[in-house]
Amino acid sequence: MSPGRRILLTHATNVGRSRWLLTYTGLLFLVTTLLIWLGGGGGRALLSLINVVLLLVPLMAVVFGTLYVYHAREFTELLLTQPVSRGSAYGGLVGGLALPLIVAYLVGVGLPLGVAAVREPAILPSLAMVLAVGALLVLVFTCFAVALAVRVDDRAWGLGAGLLVWLGCTVVYDGLILLLLATFRDQPLELPVLVLAMLNPIDVARIELLLTFDIAALLGYTGTVYERAFGGATGRVLAMGILLACASVPLLVGLRWFRRRDF
Repeated sequence: MSPGRRILLTHATNVGRSRWLLTYTGLLFLVTTLLIWLGGGGGRALLSLINVVLLLVPLMAVVFGTLYVYHAREFTELLLTQPVSRGSAYGGLVGGLALPLIVAYLVGVGLPLGVAAVREPAILPSLAMVLAVGALLVLVFTCFAVALAVRVDDRAWGLGAGLLVWLGCTVVYDGLILLLLATFRDQPLELPVLVLAMLNPIDVARIELLLTFDIAALLGYTGTVYERAFGGATGRVLAMGILLACASVPLLVGLRWFRRRDF
């Protein structure tokens, strides 16, 4: 087994044993089960889960990812004294952290909805998209969390920076869009709004999910502009590619910081 895989397996095992991760999985399972029960079926539960996927899942990835990197700092420093490349150490850290979080999400959300899909096979395509988008959001914000924790020495500052990224993609982003529309309402804003939408992974994920469920009324201005520019299957494939790019940027930046850091 290569060093990178061993490191990934070690981190994944440590994360998988965490009580916080088990609690998080149980919470997702409970919320999904209650939504299925209260909504009377898996289709309505999927719609209700959109906010959970867009808000709670990225927040958990940021908080848990940042704290785990600080907790594992001594192990990382010890690891770097061995004949292991920094690229393998960093890749194993990111993969060993993201993989259990993705599995927790897939189990907590996918298991009860998978049971519901036995009775409602029509929800399978939508279920697959919800699981795929959620898993990509976990990957994106885990990469952000690891990069920030590597860059910032202080645990409180690192966690605060991660929360600022999450807030920027949720609350601040919406306010920026509203301010832009109110300030330049007489100007053509399709292109700048489209660029801003493509820079925000949470908005891209929201548009992707709403296009999947064909809920045009909830797309909002950014979603409407995106649908006009990249409607149909092309827009969905592009959205998945944007989410992968959003994960690649902090991953590569974090790797650069990790290689230059003097532990």
